[in-house]
Amino acid sequence: MDEVEQMKQSLAVLQKAETNEKEQDGEEDREDNEEDERELAFEMLSELCENLDNARDLMTLGGLELCVSRYLNHVQSGLRWRAAQLLASCAQNMPQVQEHLLKVDVLPKLLQLTDSDTNPSVRVKALYAVSCLVREQEAGLQAFVSHDGFSVLMRAMQSENEKVRTKSAFLLLNLLTSNPEHKETVLSMGMVQQLVSVLCTPHSPFHEHVLGALCCLVEDFPQGLEDCRNPTLGLEELLKQRTKQLQGKEESQEELDFCERLRVLCFNRQQTDDVGMDR
Repeated sequence: MDEVEQMKQSLAVLQKAETNEKEQDGEEDREDNEEDERELAFEMLSELCENLDNARDLMTLGGLELCVSRYLNHVQSGLRWRAAQLLASCAQNMPQVQEHLLKVDVLPKLLQLTDSDTNPSVRVKALYAVSCLVREQEAGLQAFVSHDGFSVLMRAMQSENEKVRTKSAFLLLNLLTSNPEHKETVLSMGMVQQLVSVLCTPHSPFHEHVLGALCCLVEDFPQGLEDCRNPTLGLEELLKQRTKQLQGKEESQEELDFCERLRVLCFNRQQTDDVGMDR
């Protein structure tokens, strides 16, 4: 059987009407079997759509709209996260699919799932799909900004789930690096204060991305420097302590480099400026 036929079969499973919850007892086993079938169908489609031609074919077959309309808000979390994963697989490196998904207004739904879904796997996969729609995609980034996506990332970095924190901090760093024109928007939200508060939590590997984002916000941007130098944040002392904590740890070298870079950008220059003013 060719791959398009396999996709059609999987879509047929996903398109079937679901068992009515009001039907009599004894339907529970059937419902469980139907859920298992749907999960397997999603897994088959995600695997097939790693091939870009198949991702395009799934779009033509109406599979993406099915994900968006029926499964992103499905009561079963296992189907919600698999739908988000499939959207991400299809959108990654595929401008045609990205544009199609943006036209059907999927981004607000994905941001909502990232922000408030009760299941951590759903939040992680929704954030992955958001990333695939906004990185190196101008229309996606504009939609992300207009739907307050940076606020969603800011809250996600304070999540209890390590994967959500890591992926949101990495996406923020990537977006600021590639799109410095949005620094002002981010700073106006109080992002520096929020990022520093994240660094004050127990140390975690994702702090590397947080420090990288702070470096982006201060480089060639006076407002970012001013925010980081605010003495109430205690950032200079925090950076000194973090540097001591990371010294000699090879696995933390990149984070250590960000610490040193941020310290030099914010506080070495400040000392130079202060000396110049004294003269």
